[in-house]
Amino acid sequence: MIYYIHQITKRSFYESEFILLPYFLYSCKHRKYLSEAFETLTMGEEKLKRSIELGVGHLKIGVSSTLCKYLLLPYLKEFIRQNPHISISISCQSTNDTLKLLEDNKIDIGLIGKPENLKNINFDFLEEIEDIFVAAKDYLRNLKARGIQKDHILQSSTLMLLDKNNMTRQYIDDYLQENQIIIKDSIDISDMDLLIDFARIGVGVACVIKNFVREDLENGTLVEIPLGFPIHKREVGFAYKTTTKPSKSLAEFIHFYKTYR
Repeated sequence: MIYYIHQITKRSFYESEFILLPYFLYSCKHRKYLSEAFETLTMGEEKLKRSIELGVGHLKIGVSSTLCKYLLLPYLKEFIRQNPHISISISCQSTNDTLKLLEDNKIDIGLIGKPENLKNINFDFLEEIEDIFVAAKDYLRNLKARGIQKDHILQSSTLMLLDKNNMTRQYIDDYLQENQIIIKDSIDISDMDLLIDFARIGVGVACVIKNFVREDLENGTLVEIPLGFPIHKREVGFAYKTTTKPSKSLAEFIHFYKTYR
């Protein structure tokens, strides 16, 4: 199709040149410009043809920094190995902001926590995540020395949580309110890796995703704080719009993660 248009365009230029010969006076300069234009057009065609043959494309992914590090990277590593000619752009922000980018067609797909409203969104479940509260042994030892009981740790500690515009924070706020747990001292932190690091050095009690601190729990660096009412697990997965036909690159990625295990 593109090659055919090129031929028509090329012929039209030559016909126009023939008609305008008296005006151009067989100018070598104009012939040079036309020749360079045709060469550029031909090179563009060849490059596009080769791109199609190689499967060259572009995929734009939205994800939070936490999910990117712990969940997305293993998928990307294998996908890139299988599809080296697809370039990938990653935009890191909260799930709420990722959904907004999807709505505005600024990204192709997002890795998100499952939202309540899935209007015009296809959500493919990836795995469950569990929110827990953790602290360093020394921090808990100091609380105990002050006479703080296990069932009052959250109310009596410095509680470290993600920012209020984060979906995880909103989920935890709902949990605290439902169970009438009143927080006296809290710190808002924008990144879960920082939450984990601050908990390790004894700054306070951090709300983190259990899947991402298993090693710390196993080696005793962090201790999970028992809760009277457990926090319900959440689903995370890939989401993309149902109202837009997937590009070839997106279709390749969807097929990949559905078959990758």
